[in-house]
Amino acid sequence: MIAYLSGVVREVRENSAVVVTGGVGYEVQCPAGTLAKLKAGENAEFSTRFVVREDAQLLFGFSDADSLRLFDLLTGVSGVGPKLGLALLSAMPVSALAQGLIGGDVKLLSSVSGVGKKTAERLVLELSGKVPEHLAAGAGPAGGKRAAPASTAGRDAIDALLALGFREPQVRAVVAELLSADPEQSADTLIRKGLGRLR
Repeated sequence: MIAYLSGVVREVRENSAVVVTGGVGYEVQCPAGTLAKLKAGENAEFSTRFVVREDAQLLFGFSDADSLRLFDLLTGVSGVGPKLGLALLSAMPVSALAQGLIGGDVKLLSSVSGVGKKTAERLVLELSGKVPEHLAAGAGPAGGKRAAPASTAGRDAIDALLALGFREPQVRAVVAELLSADPEQSADTLIRKGLGRLR
């Protein structure tokens, strides 16, 4: 079992990163929020989960223990594999996803690509009472249309970064994280800081 990985980021790909440690390059599948923090040539640390299948051996990496905890809970639900678990974690911040699960927000969960209404209902049913309350800290009220930042500055920053060609899951994750640290930031500040993290 590989529970932790530390090394130099060699390459950041669309859904994964290549991390070199001990002369070996590991491909680490990551959610958008983790990928957004990585830069080639810099050191990075991951809490990891190693998944062995008949046709592949996959390593999933997360920048924080809360993301890994939620990934484990999600993939423990029947019919939810690692790919769908990553899609859920990429679509919104951990706090918003946890709030949606705790609050039974089927509409929010089923808004994620690949998650149908039945799967969303199964997630809510099977994870009822299992998602730690602290994971939802900082999330707004359940039932919101999207987990994207609600402020005008946040929406403007997302639109601008998307227009520059960055991928939507990463953009939303970065802007949400920046706003959680300081909700009063202007769109210009969010764009500048977002560019620094996404490049």
